[in-house]
Formats: sequence, C-alpha cells, structure tokens
Amino acid sequence: MPHSVSPKKSPSQNDDEAMPDAPAEGNGVKLEDMFEDDDDEEFPASSARDVKMESSPAPVPQPAPTSASSGVDSDVMLAFYQRLFPFRYLFQWLNHGIVPTRDFGNREFALTLQNDAYLRYQSYPTADLFRNDILKMNPSRFEIGPVYSTNPRDRKTLRGGQMKPVSKEMVFDIDMTDYDDIRTCCSGANICGKCWSFVTMAIKVIDAALREDFGFEHILWVYSGRRGAHAWVCDPRARNMPDDRRRAIAGYLEVVKGGASSGKKVNLKRPLHPHISRSLDILKNHFGQTTLVDQDTFASSEQADKLLQLLPDKSLNDALRRKWGSSPDRPSTNKWADIDALAKTGKSSTLNTSTLRDAKQDIVLEYTYPRLDAEVSKKMIHLLKSPFVIHPGTGRVCVPIDPKKVEDFDPLSVPTVLNLLAEIDAYDAKHPAGSGEVEMPDVEGSAVNGSDIKGARKLQDYEKTSLKPYIDFFRSFIANLLKEERVVKREREETTGPSVKPDPMEF
Repeated sequence: MPHSVSPKKSPSQNDDEAMPDAPAEGNGVKLEDMFEDDDDEEFPASSARDVKMESSPAPVPQPAPTSASSGVDSDVMLAFYQRLFPFRYLFQWLNHGIVPTRDFGNREFALTLQNDAYLRYQSYPTADLFRNDILKMNPSRFEIGPVYSTNPRDRKTLRGGQMKPVSKEMVFDIDMTDYDDIRTCCSGANICGKCWSFVTMAIKVIDAALREDFGFEHILWVYSGRRGAHAWVCDPRARNMPDDRRRAIAGYLEVVKGGASSGKKVNLKRPLHPHISRSLDILKNHFGQTTLVDQDTFASSEQADKLLQLLPDKSLNDALRRKWGSSPDRPSTNKWADIDALAKTGKSSTLNTSTLRDAKQDIVLEYTYPRLDAEVSKKMIHLLKSPFVIHPGTGRVCVPIDPKKVEDFDPLSVPTVLNLLAEIDAYDAKHPAGSGEVEMPDVEGSAVNGSDIKGARKLQDYEKTSLKPYIDFFRSFIANLLKEERVVKREREETTGPSVKPDPMEF
C-alpha cells in the first residue's frame, strides 16, 4: 500500500517526531494552547514527572495480516492510524486536560488485533506511549473502559478488591437490530436512510432527556460505523456516578420492554410523565412519516393483526379486521386513519375515547421510542468502542454526530478509510511538496476571535479530507468540556473545598 509506513521508518507527515514533555502545572496553560496545530502528533503529554505511575509492559502479540470485504487490511489500518487518527484529541478528551493525569493513565483500553486476539487492561501513562503502542499493535479496533483506582496493567500483582473502577462516562447504545421487528426495509446489519430514522428519533429523545431532565451538557454522540450510535455523557457528575445511579437513569429512559415475541411492550400510567409527553411530541410526526409511510409497517396481515391486539376494544377490532380483510393492499396510513373513523361511527357501545387515545399513544411509543441496550448503561465497567476507529466490516470511521444537526446525518455518506487515503493522495498530487503553498489554521480553538494566529503552516493530513468537519466538531466538544473542568475545579477549591461532593440527583 502506498499509504502504509512502518512506524520505525520514514514516517508520514511528522508522525514519529519526538514528542515534547508536558508543561508543568504552574505554567498557566491557556485553553486555546491545547489546540496549537503545528503537528497533530505533537502531544503535550510525555513527562514522567507529571504522572508518577509505573506499569509492567504487556507482551506484544504479533498481528496477522487480514483482509476484509471493506478493503481494510492491516496496511490500510496502519496508514489510517499514522496519518488520520486524532490521538492527541482523544487523549485530551479522556484526560480532561493537557497535563497527564490518572484519568488517562489509569484508564482501561481493550485492543482487538488483526488476528482477533483480544487484549484487555491496557493502559498508558502518556499520550505518546498510547499512540506508539497503537502503531506497534495496529489493532483492528479498540474499546474504552473505566478509570481504575490503580493501574489496570498491574492487576495481577494486586490482591482481590484492590483494583476498582472509579469513574467512566455514562454510555448508551442504540443498535438497529433491536428494531428488526418493526422495520420492513432492512434487517440484521443492513441499514438504509429509511430505517436510520429510528436512530435519529432515539438521539433526539435521549439527548433531550439527558439535558432537560438531568442537566447534563457534554454529550458526545458517535456513529458506530455500521448500524447504530453511541452516547458518551462526559460531565464530571456523570462520570463519577456509582452503578446504582446509572441503573436509575437507564430505568428512567427505558419505556419499550420485552422482545420481538412479547405482546404489548409499552404500558404507561396516566397522566403521562413529562419526559413521556415530551417524547411523544418529538415522535408523533416521525411515526406518521417513518412508521406509516416509509416502513408501511402495518401493510402485512401479520403486522396488522399485531396492531389490532394493541387496541382496547373488541368490537372496534372486529370491525377493523373485516375492513382490512376486504382490502388486503390497504396502506398503513389508511389503516391508522380507519381506527378513528370507525371509532366515531359509534358501532362499539363499550369504546371509551380516552382509553383509545391512550392506546394510540402507547402504539406510537412502541413503534418509535428508543430501544436501548440498558445493560450497557448500568455498569461502569462496560467497554465501548472508541470514537474514530474504523468499522472493519464497512470501512467507515466512527465519527461524531452533532445532535443539533442529527436530521442531516447520513450514515451511508460517512467517509471510509479508503476514500480518506485517496483524498490525501489527490490533495498532495494537486499541491506537491515544495510548491510553497501553506494554509492558515482553520480549526476552532486554534485562535481566539481570529487573533493570535502564529503564522502559516502546512495542512495536517485530516484537513485534506472529508474527515475534517468531524474532527473539528470533536475538538470544539473537547474545548467546551475542558473549559468547564477548569471552572469547576477552581470553584471547588476556592469555595467548597476539594472534598465536597455534588448533591445527589433526584429521580
């Protein structure tokens, strides 16, 4: 491969230049200084004096070259890590600062190698050691776990109970396969624009609940690379929650219960909780378009019978069954309208209009409300795939999703690693080295109000590609998170003292 360069030999675009030590704590580092972009691999994180932790190095299995249908072999993966993966920004996100801390040093990473070997409990005191190990191992993907009370690499030397998880982002997992019983366009790992709407709905509902009901602000949504999305709630309060509070939040958000073979999956008390009412307001229009039109969910007799089972009145059900039986090709929009039309005829003396309204609301929720893998959210120790890794089956990058623009996100247009490497080649061919062309920084965080730009520079490889807007969004997210981290730390030290804990949340 023309892109693959051994990490021990002629590196691409300064990938293996020596990385400077971290600045000392007392240097008064400004937030914007984190994003100086002279070199994406120039980590401010390599001084042993800043983080005094030691670990015995793990054995290095030799990865075996593999080839996937997406074209992502080991050479392509290595080129991606060398030229495009945002190591520095991932470090800043997990470290909550630019000076190495135990938030990063005691964090577990789990690596899946090219030969499918799975290495858990990997940890790295500094960002440059993390990057060097990824280049050496060249994993097909890696996952992120909790921060432990001690270095997870040393777990075998510790007595039982000494290594405990102490913090981790609260996470949520939306997987399209959980919608297989209500989507008609695709199944399994396959997706299209029509069924991706279910993920769009889920992001809208969960994001609104986390922000409005729990007051969380720093929520990173990430495309899983194929058929779903992950949420990382990064607020300090969320990261430090014990498992019982995580279970409480997961339970609060869980509305659709039961598997594909179960009966009624939504059973809500009235009056509806404000979270449910807000969710209905978000979902009712999606139900009309996605469920009734795009999926035409109730077109089949099997799905139509299931709909009838969710209605509360036998006489109404019998009338609807006769009507639909005489018109087998009747679309879902008409069948849904038939419910109210027949109810208004008064043919059923036992029909209660409020009961019918409640049943229809429950149906809307059953066919549109987020279907979460609650177990992912309940325990701090759960591992989740890192942002910006490559999905080996599709070759797509696990890019962030802006929740404010979630309607515009198209998973099928997310860049693949092969396309990204081709974009670099195309740019370099158009702008050959030595042509004298340089670019000014065009990345949020590199300057304040357009000032303090230190001069022209060469573009980093990711800036030559369609990955740029996703990394720019990630950088902006990190800048906002770190700004709050500094404010909270300063206020705690000045007013309440470092030992005071935040008030417990009410559920």
